[in-house]
Amino acid sequence: MTKDAHSNRLAAETSPYLQQHAHNPVDWYAWGEEALARARKEDKPILLSIGYSACHWCHVMAHESFEDADTAAVMNDLFVNVKVDREERPDLDKIYQLSHQLLTRRPGGWPLTVFIDPNDHIPFFSGTYFPKEPRYNLPGFVSLLRQVSRFYAEQKDALGSNIAAFRDVLQHIAEEERGEGELSPGLPSKMPEATAANFDRVNGGFGGAPKFPHPSTLQFLLRRAAEKATESASCRDMLLLTLEKMAAGGIYDHLGGGFCRYSVDDQWEIPHFEKMLYDNGPLLGLYAEAWQLVRAPGLRAVAIETAEWVMREMQSEEGGYFSSLDADSEGEEGKFYVWDRQTVKDLLSAEEYALVTLYYNLNETPNFEGRWHLHVKMPLEGAARHLNCSLEHATTVLASARAKLLRARAVRIRPGLDDKILTAWNALMIKGMAIAGRVLGREDFTASAQRAFDFLHATLWQGDRLLATYKDGRARHRAYLDDYAFLIDAGLELLQSRWRTSDLFWIRQLADDLLTHYQDKQHGVFFFTADDHESLIHRPCGLSDESMPSGNGVAAKALARLGHLLGDSAYLEAAERVLKATAPALERHPDAHASLFIALDEWLSPPRMVIIRGREDEACAWREAVQAEYQPRILCFAIPPGESELPGLLAERGFDGETTAYVCDGGTCLPPLHSQEELVNLGGDVRP
Repeated sequence: MTKDAHSNRLAAETSPYLQQHAHNPVDWYAWGEEALARARKEDKPILLSIGYSACHWCHVMAHESFEDADTAAVMNDLFVNVKVDREERPDLDKIYQLSHQLLTRRPGGWPLTVFIDPNDHIPFFSGTYFPKEPRYNLPGFVSLLRQVSRFYAEQKDALGSNIAAFRDVLQHIAEEERGEGELSPGLPSKMPEATAANFDRVNGGFGGAPKFPHPSTLQFLLRRAAEKATESASCRDMLLLTLEKMAAGGIYDHLGGGFCRYSVDDQWEIPHFEKMLYDNGPLLGLYAEAWQLVRAPGLRAVAIETAEWVMREMQSEEGGYFSSLDADSEGEEGKFYVWDRQTVKDLLSAEEYALVTLYYNLNETPNFEGRWHLHVKMPLEGAARHLNCSLEHATTVLASARAKLLRARAVRIRPGLDDKILTAWNALMIKGMAIAGRVLGREDFTASAQRAFDFLHATLWQGDRLLATYKDGRARHRAYLDDYAFLIDAGLELLQSRWRTSDLFWIRQLADDLLTHYQDKQHGVFFFTADDHESLIHRPCGLSDESMPSGNGVAAKALARLGHLLGDSAYLEAAERVLKATAPALERHPDAHASLFIALDEWLSPPRMVIIRGREDEACAWREAVQAEYQPRILCFAIPPGESELPGLLAERGFDGETTAYVCDGGTCLPPLHSQEELVNLGGDVRP
């Protein structure tokens, strides 16, 4: 897109979020040297505004202030204004969200509004949403702009002292992220204890409203629930109650599939309606594997509906997955999803309406601004009894009603789609799709994952380096830790569903690039940005799980798995260094580091590697037999006979005409097995 007379510089950007602001009267810049140089030259503070396209309050602030000519005139006169898409530039978002917390002693969010010194790029004032006029105990935005500008002009000495102190704090944080500790076998047990202390035993989930799914924590509980340890029953209870309550709540889309980002209440009833790819990838895999553990049909249904929604609405023709769906449509949050009772009644038969009214609670008070957002109030078994029909009949009637409502909803004005393709988020969905395809026997899910993986390889791997984002034919921005870590992890998952040696070679290239450019050679952790990345005020590591898993946690697990698969000690040593460096953080805050705990748990009890060589149909049958039950400590790869140029230890796993399984538990390899029965009877508990 090119700039015209009625647009600003953002018209040339690929980000849909930045393009949403391309016609603002604000003289916006994207983050870059042009903006930074002008701020230095004119000695004006930088007004940094960070958001994303699916963010409701970002839209509100844009409509109130950034689209207003009078407000824009004040912004343009007093500041150099920089707009950032936090999804394209998570490095800047991490730094300035941390800065906001340090300045205000409160958590951040979006939109993030930060005022920055033009020379040092250190923030001196920060907030989130500001209204145009004073309300919500917040100052009016124009008044705030003038006060901040006056402070910058009149308090240069104080500002210099604050900047020096701020740098000291950032340095202290950097040192805390790079510790040294022992990998105690008892350390992973701290995670269930910490999780239980924060568990909602009525509604599932952790903490109160706003309530987020925390899929990394649930993944840790799932792994523990499959074991024979004394804590496994508690882990299973926390996991299954949470999955059940989320699936019944309004955070789940009961008509179209997929999850919204969070619930505004404790009961999961009313969501913040945006749908993010990065939530749905991990939740898809989680529901599929939880079904494999307990065989509850509801879990399987949620996984299938979510995967089908992703393929239907979120996968591009080129193969990559889009980023998100907006919370708003027609300027109203949730309008696409909610119902009035008369409309539902007119669409359905009398029998369907009677069932839906009980099941989705349409006979009580509206739960969202005078309308109903669907959530399960009465279990289907209870509704069937109330209507004096069988559960099988009620299931059929409900399916018919849902199909009619979905068709009616499909003609509404849809929420905005952020159609940029992000490497890290795609990797999370590739992993979820690969798991669901394998566990649920859905080859179309596996094929979807492979298409996305191939798209990333063809489009975002350029010059032997990975890029982070793609839109409109342009791949941009040097990749971050999460891009590499999540993609290596997803690739290894996909290889367990369909083997391609070319994919393994790329995975190894990604791992080597990660070690070369992102690892702290002194302390062992991985930085979020590469060693040749733009110099910023802080180079974060990212140890804790946030809206996505910790890049360090995923990297440690994936590198260790790759090391065991190839017999390559360099990857194993890199994983060990991450875990030793982060052990003090795990001790201090166990509930914030589920991904690192998963990696540590697998490091202490290495997975069983099963390599099957044989004719493709027979080797796949053996693999499916191994994968029939949920066994997170077993990785199984079926390699067809035509794959001969294998790297590392795999070169020794040959095929001589007879299907053979090569099994290693950690560093101990068993004699080759020549029957499927022997392999399956080997058992799944690989813990010492």
